[in-house]
Amino acid sequence: MAVFTSVSLDDVRTWIAQFPLGDAVALKGIASGIENSNFFLTTEQNGRRTEYVLTIFENLGFEQLPFYLQLMRHLASRGVLVPEPVPNRDGELCVPLQGKPAAIVSKLEGGSQMAPQPVHCAAVGDMLAKMHLAGRDFPLHQPNLRGIAWWHATAPEVFPHLSERETALLRSEIHYQEAFHGSDLYRRLQQGPVHADLFRNNVMFDGNRLTGFFDFYFAGCDTWLFDVAVTVNDWCVDLDTGVLDEPRVRAMLDAYHAVRPFTHDEQTGWQCTLRAAALRFWLSRLYDLYRPRAAEMLTPHDPTHFERILRERIATPAPGLSA
Repeated sequence: MAVFTSVSLDDVRTWIAQFPLGDAVALKGIASGIENSNFFLTTEQNGRRTEYVLTIFENLGFEQLPFYLQLMRHLASRGVLVPEPVPNRDGELCVPLQGKPAAIVSKLEGGSQMAPQPVHCAAVGDMLAKMHLAGRDFPLHQPNLRGIAWWHATAPEVFPHLSERETALLRSEIHYQEAFHGSDLYRRLQQGPVHADLFRNNVMFDGNRLTGFFDFYFAGCDTWLFDVAVTVNDWCVDLDTGVLDEPRVRAMLDAYHAVRPFTHDEQTGWQCTLRAAALRFWLSRLYDLYRPRAAEMLTPHDPTHFERILRERIATPAPGLSA
């Protein structure tokens, strides 16, 4: 989340008339993130104030957004704790604002847990498994837009900026993942809608109580195992070294497994998938660093963090999945 498109409260006061939310009384830009323009929006109706999140989409078009917004609505209807998109009076979830697609979603309670303990990791693993199961009958399909096809397209954009050591790692890992993604094992992995970006700052807690997952705008259809790997690589690592903390890993994986047991094929493909998840975010952070877009309140993330994680996953086997 960042602010690429500036919007005033007066702009929103006129625009929000199409929603059954009352009057817009406050608007504040959200600084974190790097893809869309996001704002906390406060409305007042019948003397009651309610806070929402307003997103203006900078890269996604009207043809892509139904997947994300309908997925959130689908999950919310099945009891998964996610923000629920608010339709306008015509039933539309995405409408133009400043010439770009925009949507309003409910705001979750609490705050991000940036120093997670095993209890937090267990709550995330439990909800992630429930989310995967709830998405099985979601009717729309869209591939993970930051998957292997994107890796192939993006790597040439960053190679000119890398050292020989970095270039060698990126080339070799893409080659390794090509073989894995082309294998019979990979094709047998269970798939469905995934969040694909379930970092600490995309989950809300009130104390030890998980209140929801948000920011689904990297979601797509991929292996459920990839979603687990992305989540473990953020929630269960030492941030300085990229080394996995086994108590947190065990808490997350065991809680997930209790809801949706891991398959034998997933156990076999676990180490490869952890590497794939590290590669995806190393490459995207390299791209954001070397091919930046102008935005208010935008600070690119450090790519060396996920380079360390990738090297660590290659060098040291991670704790296995629950049997």
